[in-house]
Amino acid sequence: MGKGRLEAFSDGVIAIIITIMVLELKVPHGDNLDALLPLFPVFLSYVLSFIYVGIYWNNHHHLIHMVSQTTGGALWGNLHLLFWLSLIPFVTGWMGENHFSSLPVACYGFVLFMSSIAYMMLALCLEKNNPALKAALGSDRKGKLSTFLYLIGIGASFVHPMAGFAVYVLVAAIWFIPDRRIETRTKG
Repeated sequence: MGKGRLEAFSDGVIAIIITIMVLELKVPHGDNLDALLPLFPVFLSYVLSFIYVGIYWNNHHHLIHMVSQTTGGALWGNLHLLFWLSLIPFVTGWMGENHFSSLPVACYGFVLFMSSIAYMMLALCLEKNNPALKAALGSDRKGKLSTFLYLIGIGASFVHPMAGFAVYVLVAAIWFIPDRRIETRTKG
């Protein structure tokens, strides 16, 4: 079956995820900079989550661009990924509203961890019928490293929440530069 529906549905869900996140940013009741200070943790968590959703959208686009056909398994794999991504607004809000306390930061990391697992599973489903994609992804060291770092961040969150948050920022920085493995193998 074609990939058009999978790509269109995914783009729509990701757009909704971003919309939900921005709607969680509440307008302050004051008209000075002091009124913005209590919103800083919420805004900081929003910025990181926006970057993460953008990273997933970008890499998902490249992944789907490499395939011409998809399977039922890939559709379910894609829904699995979208499920975990759809939880990002919840954990983002929870983490920001609670000023980066341990459990919300750890749960944020858990959602990122599960999103990375779901992305790898989707890639595996798509690789089965697309040898060019399999060659482009190779051993996926960057993806495996990220998944491992999420586990480190989850554990660090219980020692010092900002240490866990710093690990999540590190992983985002690793992925902020687009993954060229696929881009170099395709044009357009």
